[in-house]
Amino acid sequence: MITPAFDLSQDSDFLIVAIRVPYARVSEFDVYFEGADFKFYAKPYYLRLTLPGRIVENGSEQGSYDADKGIFTIRLPKETPGQRFEGLNMLTALLAPRKSRAAKPLVEEIGASEVSEEGVDDDDDEEFDWQIEQSPYEEVSESALNPQCRYGFGNLRSGVFQRLQDELNDVIDIRDPDFTPAAERRQKRLAAELAKFDPDHYLADFFEDEAIEQVLKYNPWWNEKYSEMMTSLGKSQEQDSLAALVSFSEEEKYQLQKFVNKSYLLDKRAHRQVYYSLIDILLAYCYETRVTEGEKNVESAWNIRKLSPTLCWFETWTNVHEILVSFGRRVLCYPFYRHFKLVMKVYRDTIKILQLGKSAVLKCLLDIHKIFQENDPAYILNDLYISDYCVWIQKAKSKKLAALAEALKKVSLTKAQLGLELEELEAAALLVQEEESASKAAHSTCRQQTPHSSSETSDSEESESTSSSGTQDSDSEDELKDRKSETVNSLQDPLVKQIRALLIDDGEVCRKPAILKSDVSQERPLAPSPAPGRSRPLIEELGEQLKTVIKISEPEGSASGNQSNIQDRGNLPADTK
Repeated sequence: MITPAFDLSQDSDFLIVAIRVPYARVSEFDVYFEGADFKFYAKPYYLRLTLPGRIVENGSEQGSYDADKGIFTIRLPKETPGQRFEGLNMLTALLAPRKSRAAKPLVEEIGASEVSEEGVDDDDDEEFDWQIEQSPYEEVSESALNPQCRYGFGNLRSGVFQRLQDELNDVIDIRDPDFTPAAERRQKRLAAELAKFDPDHYLADFFEDEAIEQVLKYNPWWNEKYSEMMTSLGKSQEQDSLAALVSFSEEEKYQLQKFVNKSYLLDKRAHRQVYYSLIDILLAYCYETRVTEGEKNVESAWNIRKLSPTLCWFETWTNVHEILVSFGRRVLCYPFYRHFKLVMKVYRDTIKILQLGKSAVLKCLLDIHKIFQENDPAYILNDLYISDYCVWIQKAKSKKLAALAEALKKVSLTKAQLGLELEELEAAALLVQEEESASKAAHSTCRQQTPHSSSETSDSEESESTSSSGTQDSDSEDELKDRKSETVNSLQDPLVKQIRALLIDDGEVCRKPAILKSDVSQERPLAPSPAPGRSRPLIEELGEQLKTVIKISEPEGSASGNQSNIQDRGNLPADTK
């Protein structure tokens, strides 16, 4: 027989059951319902449900079939009109058979109701004290009393990893968990976190937090549902209507149908551990959902199990505050984004999910189950924790989740409580940053106030020619020759001016005093003007002035080297006459 996909809804007078049977014969089907029992048969499909309320056959029941979709829709009248049935989306619990009264079970759950969405896991209505649990001093060690340590959902497992040594390293951080007591696990976990903490990575995310701010702005699905819940609570105080806010997809419904219904015999201490570990797992899931913005990737399974000490260290808890401290430490040590703001944002996300009730928590657990199931070897954690949580949460009491959310809201977390010296680290980094900024500002101011050095010259054009001719001495002979050549070339312009001044004007040679700049700061006559009426060849006069200019402009120690240049320059071509 095949269990078909189904969905339950209700109005004030009817319970509506929609059953998808695409390959059934429409002419051959049977429906039976009485009290809390409902049965449907259409070969090859068979469905049996234990309803959370009673229905009755009074002639107003109706049924229809959609041939295009292959869906039977059956409307069943409620025995008490106006009654609201709870837990209609807890499909695993609905598929569970009614307890047999014919034979007494070998192990009986005292106080369990016959049909109840919440009755099998809580045997009393006593409120949990979510504060630190105190226990008497025990002289005998835990390892001596229990050689094999326990872990898993409700600490019900032991000896699992003796058979899974090959895959152990890829799933959890603790080594040899079957023989490591809880106290030793915690010591090793704290030491591993301190060794892993990277101040450089933390400060990089602290100062360059653009990506962190983007992650903080992401709006996950529970934010919208939470806003709807607050709106509905403002209009009506009916807490029962909150379950309808969260719906399940067809894939999630199929997941629920595949789980095997179980009853968990947990004592008070184990019961408390189940709730505490649920907070720890939800914190890790909320972080993963927020940093990936709802888009799962190959690192999703690693993120969830690495950030949850329950999953990777088999940690046990004594109060809510230490769960939050542990999560904050691991966020700042292991994942890609490491920021305290992200820790607090995820903390508030978890509170919202708990306040939304069992449906929202179950939806998160189903998503975690899917992520682990698709990751090898993280599926082991489904067997140890998540599958049991998906079954157990469907029967958990809603008021316990509400009390857990209130206890979590009262917890405060500071950076100092994480034990990583974050405040001192930030203060030192800010001080260094301020010193660097002050140093850069002072350096910039000094550069602006320093005047640019420039040589003061009376004539910029001719001072450049003089300064380039011989301000630096060189031991290299080649460099000396280059400077001599530059000196001669630089004197060509003044000589051209002098020659123009001595050219014949209207057939006569114009005799003027030849004044050339021989120094940067002063002028002096280089050659006296010949007396009027004195006849002297122009070429000889120019040659003499050229020699005088070169001698005055040459640096000391290079007179012998300049003689050849003077002689070469003294013999000007004859066509200058």
